[in-house]
Amino acid sequence: MPEEEAAERMEARDVVEPSNSARGRRARDLPMDTMVERHGRWPDAKGCDASVLLDKTPANESTEKFGLPNIGSLRGFEVIDKIKTKLEAKCKGVVSCADIVAFAGRDATYFLSNKKVYFEMPAGRYDGRISSASEALFNLPPPFANITVLEAMFAAKGLNLDEMVTLSGAHTVGISHCSSFGDRLPRNASDPMAMNPRFASSVTRKCKSASSTVDQDFKTPNKLDNQYYKNVLNHEVLFTSDAALESSKTKRLVKQNLIPNVWETKFKQAMKKMGSIAVKTKANGEIRKNCRLIN
Repeated sequence: MPEEEAAERMEARDVVEPSNSARGRRARDLPMDTMVERHGRWPDAKGCDASVLLDKTPANESTEKFGLPNIGSLRGFEVIDKIKTKLEAKCKGVVSCADIVAFAGRDATYFLSNKKVYFEMPAGRYDGRISSASEALFNLPPPFANITVLEAMFAAKGLNLDEMVTLSGAHTVGISHCSSFGDRLPRNASDPMAMNPRFASSVTRKCKSASSTVDQDFKTPNKLDNQYYKNVLNHEVLFTSDAALESSKTKRLVKQNLIPNVWETKFKQAMKKMGSIAVKTKANGEIRKNCRLIN
């Protein structure tokens, strides 16, 4: 579907193109986090089936979008809606919302990396019909997870330790609510993985309330690069799950991702693998007419 992908890519470029500062700010609203995230790097709770896009209905008043890990932190749904509307006008009933999300993640990666990171993303996904807030709570890695929990949750999705560390690099873009790392403030000087004093003071000043937001990467917030790994080693990351990468199991991998072009190469491969997790087919999915509602 080259024409359909081109239409989606043009829309993504309009949102993400970092040459304009306003667009750079909007870049963080493109749901790359829906593709790689939630912890900064996770598919939807049901897999890559666009279940996170579904709105509440009288038949289901508790969808994944409104699960505790997602509510207030996921953005960019209107971007997906706009892309879907354009594609339906060109080729009705052909491109699924799940594919749009996957392509948006690919193209956000491309534009936010200043066109340095690009990879082919296979198509053919179908959209899921089930979405549950409780599944988001129990299937998405929490920001307070330690390395043992992270390793187990990624392994359950077929992702190894190196891929987990690589996908964590998605936290080089995006914002976080201060409530997501409240366990890290005030700084605990006895914790070997605590924020460094200067960074902790800076974050504390910005966190005027639990609903306040801060950049996940304070150095290059609108650029997809390997700055995140420098931040990990400098104790300048927000989440316990970010700081956990300094553990003995993963510190070597963090340092490896600082070598020029190493992380970018691994990130492409890991993103493609993420896009193939628990994919729906015609037998157990559909191609939604509206990404917010099942047919």
